[in-house]
Amino acid sequence: MNHLHALELRLSHERERLAQAKTARERELRAVWVAQIEREIAGERKFLGLPESEADATVSDDELLAQLLA
Repeated sequence: MNHLHALELRLSHERERLAQAKTARERELRAVWVAQIEREIAGERKFLGLPESEADATVSDDELLAQLLA
C-alpha cells in the first residue's frame, strides 16, 4: 500500500505542476506524465485487488451503517 500512496502523492504533485505550467510544451509534457502515473496507479490497484478508482470504493451512508451494525 505504501507504493500506491506514494504514486497518489506523486500524481497530486504532478497535477499541481501541470496546473502551474507556463508553456504549451511544458503542459504537454506534464499531461503525458500525469497520464502515465494514472496508468501506473490503475495497475497497482489491480495488483492489490482494489477497485479501479477510489470512487468505485465509496460506500453510501446506509451501507456503512449496515456494516457497522453487522
